[in-house]
Amino acid sequence: MRLENSPALLSKGYAWLPDLRRARGLHAVGTRLGGLPAVGIQGTEAARFLYDEDHVHRSHAIPEPVQGTLFGKGAVHTLDGEAHRVRKAMFVALLMDGAGIDALVERTTAVWDAAAAEWATRPQVVLFDASAEVIAGSVTRWAGVPLTDGEVPALTRDLLAMVDGFATGGPRHWRARRARGRREDWLGGIVEQVRSGRAGAAPGSVLAVVAAHRDADGGLLDPRVAAVEVLNVIRPTTAVAWFMAFSGHALARWPQYRERLAGADPAFAEAWAHEVRRFYPFAPFIGGRAPQRLEFGGQTIPRNAMVLLDLYGQNHDPQLWEDPYAFRPERFLGREIGAFDLVPQGGGDPRTNHRCPGEQITVALLAALAPRLARLPFDVPADQDLTISLRRIPARPASGVVLRPAAAAARG
Repeated sequence: MRLENSPALLSKGYAWLPDLRRARGLHAVGTRLGGLPAVGIQGTEAARFLYDEDHVHRSHAIPEPVQGTLFGKGAVHTLDGEAHRVRKAMFVALLMDGAGIDALVERTTAVWDAAAAEWATRPQVVLFDASAEVIAGSVTRWAGVPLTDGEVPALTRDLLAMVDGFATGGPRHWRARRARGRREDWLGGIVEQVRSGRAGAAPGSVLAVVAAHRDADGGLLDPRVAAVEVLNVIRPTTAVAWFMAFSGHALARWPQYRERLAGADPAFAEAWAHEVRRFYPFAPFIGGRAPQRLEFGGQTIPRNAMVLLDLYGQNHDPQLWEDPYAFRPERFLGREIGAFDLVPQGGGDPRTNHRCPGEQITVALLAALAPRLARLPFDVPADQDLTISLRRIPARPASGVVLRPAAAAARG
């Protein structure tokens, strides 16, 4: 009989599924979570298996606590088949357009540069918080949503809360639910105003496209679902703040990379972005439900069982990555990344399956902002807690990475 593993997941966090697989010496292991059968899998073939809709479905698979905080109810992540293809096509058009990505990067870097000049006057800056405000304000305006400067801090806190509370109980979880409720109300109202003509939306913007989108049944999205999908652009983009905090952590631990990252080499900046996403923990696993009895890796997967792809384990698999627990951005220089190799945001083709279509935006923003971070004149004070607990999901440096501008350091 398979034992319930929810307590082990809560106590071990990211290490739970890799430890379970290593203990049994298998790439596929059976377990139970929340009283339901589950099978954890890992590897390129496992990723290929999970992203085949004949094997794994997403509808009715994402737990309500995750829908109620991270993704939103009725989101594209919860759909399969034609409904998913039609909704996903909207996101692909919005998030994988080269000119649109360039415009977002240009807007965000301009805001970063202006903010950095102000940071230089402060005694210290918390990188996680400061970068989140830059990104949240930039992507929300890029999406066509009206936003004043005074509204940016509260919006940023709500967007971060939705991500920070999806995998836990207690205060963080309830903070995430309240934040989602506020922002769905706000954006749902804006969508209704756009549809009625009481407010405008720039043609081709996220707000305009989502407000006018028709699903596979030919109907407009419910205003609340439209709000969910606008949030599914601005929320995960704001989450690039986690990778910026990890970049600050990496520069503190491996300062030998700072000069090279600060240079104007776009290939190294992109390699840095890939290595930060590979090395540091973000999503521990991703899953769905088996629509029928299946077999994988010698394990029988019962019908309706959860199938969990071990993202953290795969990103640290020695069969895929030489010396996987070493931080080496240069590993990605000149390397062609397979569709099912590097999986911090899923695997496969984002145009056709459930891989995140915003991954290009994440890489582009990180590759643009991390060199700017490296060029900032700052010190990393030693009297802060830079530990990253693998028990906390999503993980981040405990201090948020406190930076002390050089001017403040000179003043003592």
